[in-house]
Amino acid sequence: MKRLYLIFAALYFVQGTGDSSYGFLTQPIRSMLRSWDYDAQSIAAYLFWLGLPWYIKPVFGLLTDFLPIKGLRRKYYFICSNLIVFIGLVAASMLNLRPEISYVLLVFLILGNAGTAFADVVTDGHMIDKGQPLGITGKLQAVQHIGIYTSYMVAGVFGGYISQNKLQNTGFLICALMALLPMAIAIFLVKDDPVKMPENRFSGAWSEVKSALTTRVVILVAVFFAFLKFSPFSADVYYVHVTKELGFDEQFIGYTYSLEKAASLLACVLYAKFAERVSFKMLLHGSIVFAILSNLVYIGLQGETSAMVISFTFGFVYMVANLTLLELAARYCPPAVAGTLFAFIMSLSNLSWSSSAVLGGYWYESWKASLGASTSYSLVVLISCAFTAFGWLAFKFLPKEIENI
Repeated sequence: MKRLYLIFAALYFVQGTGDSSYGFLTQPIRSMLRSWDYDAQSIAAYLFWLGLPWYIKPVFGLLTDFLPIKGLRRKYYFICSNLIVFIGLVAASMLNLRPEISYVLLVFLILGNAGTAFADVVTDGHMIDKGQPLGITGKLQAVQHIGIYTSYMVAGVFGGYISQNKLQNTGFLICALMALLPMAIAIFLVKDDPVKMPENRFSGAWSEVKSALTTRVVILVAVFFAFLKFSPFSADVYYVHVTKELGFDEQFIGYTYSLEKAASLLACVLYAKFAERVSFKMLLHGSIVFAILSNLVYIGLQGETSAMVISFTFGFVYMVANLTLLELAARYCPPAVAGTLFAFIMSLSNLSWSSSAVLGGYWYESWKASLGASTSYSLVVLISCAFTAFGWLAFKFLPKEIENI
C-alpha cells in the first residue's frame, strides 16, 4: 500500500504542475491575457477552450480500458500521455508571446492539456484497478489530492513570481520537463497486470459503458457533480476583480493561491484519517453544505487580510466536499470500465465548471457597468451558492437511492 501511495502522490504532484487549466500555469496564463486587455469573460472563454481535452475524457477512457498496448491497459498510456504534455509545452515555451499569436499558443497549450487529461484518466483507472480490491479508493483519492495540492501550494508562490516578472515561457519549459518524471515512474514502478481482451471488445465496451451509465447511482453522481460544479463565480471573476478593483499584485495573489492549497492539503490529510469514522450518508450531506460555504465566504472579501482568511477557508471546505463526491464516484465505477466511466463523470464536471465560468464572467462585466464592481461581484457569488443548493434538491428527490449507498 505504501508503494501505491507513493506512486499516486507523485503522479498527481506532476499533474498539478502541468495542468494549464488549474495548476502551476493558470495564474501566469491569466496574467498574460489580462496584459493583452482580456476582461473576465474573455479570459474565461480562452480557458474554456483550453480545457477542451477535459471535456472529452471518456474517449481517453475507452482507449485505456479497451485498447491495451502489448496487453497492458495503463503502463504505456502513462508514457504516451506525458510525452504529449512534453511536446506541447516545449513548443509553447519557444513562442514569442504577443496578442497576435494567442490562438497559436492556445493550440500548443491544448496539446499539453490533452496529455495531462489523458494521464489523469489513466491514473484514475489505475487507482480503481488497485484500490477497489483492497477497499482503499477513498484513501487513494486523498493521497492523490495530497500530491496535487502540494504541487498547487508550491505553484502558487512560483506562479505569482512568474506572473509578476512575465516569465511565462520559462514556466512552460519547467512544466514540460516535469512531465518526464511520470514517464520514469511508469517504466520503473507501475505494475500493470496483463489483460486479454475479447475479439468483440469494442461492442462489449459500448454495452458495458451503456449499462453503467443507465444505473441510477451513476446518474445520481453525474447530477450532483453537474450542479455542484456549476459555479458562475469562478477564479476568472475573482482574479479580474482583485487585480483591477482591489489592486492586489500578482505575487500576493500567488500567496493566496498557495494558502488555499495548503488548506486543501490539510483537508486531504484529515479526510484520509477520519472519514471512515463518519457515515457516508452524513459525509454526502455535509459535502453539499461545505460546497455552498466554499462560495459564500467570498462575500466577505474586502482587502488583503480578508483575502488570506477567505482563501484558507475556501481551500478547506471545498476539498472536503470534493473528496466526498470523488469517493462516491470511485466506489461505483465498475473496474472493467473504470477509466471510461470515471472520465465521463469528471468530464461532465469540468464542462459544467468551465461553461459556468464564461457565464459568470459575462454577468460580472455586464452588471459592473450599472451596479458597480462590488455589487456585481457579490451577485455572482450568491448565484453560485444557489446553483450548488440545487444539487441538494436533486439529493432530496432520490432518498432511497442514497440510503442504499
